[in-house]
Amino acid sequence: MQLKKIKIGSLETENNVFLAPLAGYTNSVFRKICFELGAGLTFTEMVSAKGLVYGSEKTKELLAVPEGYGGIKACQIFGSDPEIIERAACGEELAPFDLIDINMGCPMPKIYNNGEGSALMNDIPLACKIISAVKKSGKAVSVKFRIGLTEGNIIAAEFARACEGAGADIICVHGRVREKIYAGPVNCAAIAEAKSAVDIPVIANGGIFSSADAGKLIDRTGADGVMIARGAMFRPWIFARITGREYDAHAVVSRQLDDTLAAFGERFACVYMRKMIAFYLKSKPNGAALRGRLMQAPTTDAVREILNEIEF
Repeated sequence: MQLKKIKIGSLETENNVFLAPLAGYTNSVFRKICFELGAGLTFTEMVSAKGLVYGSEKTKELLAVPEGYGGIKACQIFGSDPEIIERAACGEELAPFDLIDINMGCPMPKIYNNGEGSALMNDIPLACKIISAVKKSGKAVSVKFRIGLTEGNIIAAEFARACEGAGADIICVHGRVREKIYAGPVNCAAIAEAKSAVDIPVIANGGIFSSADAGKLIDRTGADGVMIARGAMFRPWIFARITGREYDAHAVVSRQLDDTLAAFGERFACVYMRKMIAFYLKSKPNGAALRGRLMQAPTTDAVREILNEIEF
């Protein structure tokens, strides 16, 4: 795919290959590593607007900005109350961020049944009010959404136009409907329709696990860039592969372990790195046996011993 910078309001990204916000994964360490591997833009895990407004310490922890991070600082928030959303967007907790992304695509029942995430696609006027509320922060605004809720009601183009009309500076379209969660093929035609419907940049999301996947998604949708989710969980160096940077996978994971331990402590680092390295073991020789041992590792030192046995 052709690499290029993307204008988002007054901001400009390093390139057009983005890391998706991933609940439970895109902490400050992982974001910095992906940025240094070549990601043009990274996002925090999705953060509750209510949690920010009502002072949840756990929510605030998700907003940690990695020291020395050189890119655009972007966070993702979710909620369904425009007033709460506005207070969160304009509050001091989000002051360090340059861009606020609004989650209108999460398919999980816990979020959807609360009227948040992809449920907002049921109520376009409310979605527009939320976008307008975030715009009052003076920051750049992006919206991430799906092509629709069911296969029988694809509304990507209509929703894209509404987002642009409400003030969004950029949109990201996940090419599956809510009912499919993350399964099945990506509907490139629906993303292409959204791209044709607006003048703001459109980022395509879904099914990218290689450089070839990224190129195909751009070719088939006409999108301005791509956003990578699970592909980055399995191989964060996918950004280096797409952008042509050199990397040493073992060194990347070793550093991730060291930095996660330094930032979050032994308990978190042990549990988090066990699940991350389990992803990295996908399709590796003897991966199942190593994964079994990994999940029993009681300390980060034990995790490191297993890591040193992996041939990347």
